[in-house]
Amino acid sequence: MQADPRHQQQLGELTFLTVAEVAKLMRVSKMTVYRLVHSGELTAVRVGRSFRVPEQAVREYLRGSFETAA
Repeated sequence: MQADPRHQQQLGELTFLTVAEVAKLMRVSKMTVYRLVHSGELTAVRVGRSFRVPEQAVREYLRGSFETAA
């Protein structure tokens, strides 16, 4: 079974951030990021014992926060 080349290209374009990087970017604590991940508000992938957050998920979360606040 061959993989769809479009799917491979999309995966290659994904950028993942660590919890610490997300916390720094959002200017919140790492615990806040963990809470967002565990509540399902922020999408993350578990890699071993760590979480990796797609950069796009952070953008979408922040965009949704701005829309809610407005």
